[in-house]
Amino acid sequence: MATSFQLGDLTIHRIIEEERPLFDPLEFFPTLTKEVLEENRSWLEPTSIDPATGKLILCIQSYIVETPHHRILVDTCVGNHKERPTRPFWHQKNDATWERNLAGAGFRPEDIDYVMCTHLHVDHVGWNTQLKDGRWVPTFPKARYIFGEREYAYWEAEHRKTPNPVIADSVLPVVEAGQVDLVATDHAMNDHVRLTPTPGHTPDHYAVELGKGETIAVLTGDLIHSPLQARYPELGMRADVDSAQGAVTRRKFLECHCDSGRLMCTGHFASPSTGHFTRWGDGFRFMPASP
Repeated sequence: MATSFQLGDLTIHRIIEEERPLFDPLEFFPTLTKEVLEENRSWLEPTSIDPATGKLILCIQSYIVETPHHRILVDTCVGNHKERPTRPFWHQKNDATWERNLAGAGFRPEDIDYVMCTHLHVDHVGWNTQLKDGRWVPTFPKARYIFGEREYAYWEAEHRKTPNPVIADSVLPVVEAGQVDLVATDHAMNDHVRLTPTPGHTPDHYAVELGKGETIAVLTGDLIHSPLQARYPELGMRADVDSAQGAVTRRKFLECHCDSGRLMCTGHFASPSTGHFTRWGDGFRFMPASP
């Protein structure tokens, strides 16, 4: 399975932390009915739903984008040694897979120029930091970390009201190290990389558009979690801050990019995770890229 591919003068690498059945689809998508799930099971299995457990198969991964000038890491998965008691499968993880896959793609942490977090959820910020001598320190010593300004403000305020270990161990230590740039989510990083606002799943979630002069690929982050949400764009997931806004964002995004030839690099779709959207009745179909 290819995890690196060339698009013009860009190279995109998938850095996979894990890929396995994780959540019951009816819990993950609170408005999904058993009837609709059964109606779609035939095409969801075995790639997106595991026939043995009935659970959604999700890929937890980062992307590295190599431009002619920079190495940009987008989203940093779950990380190791973190207190995640509400997610037993991620609690106190001690797993070398992500670090091994980073090295296998030819990168060391000090090679990364920018770390971009599409949003500040648990499975997108974990490797922002690592535990050294009892302290959480930035994993990428030379990188600038790019957070949405309103996204950070929202979670920092929530953390002050109710302490959140994700913010405490994976976000604030990078801020305190002086490595964070807070930006508007329509910010252009350079002539190859642009942020685009995609709110709903979180207040200031962003996607990342790639390509010089024209968009040739988009890293979606969590504006969409499963091909089922392409078929039914109004289907929200349980961690959405604003599911109604997320539905509007998702349909607008899919309308914009379907049948466009642009490569969609999804955050959590099962491998190969990358592909194209095309129309399917009132919704959309995800067509995986050839390996």
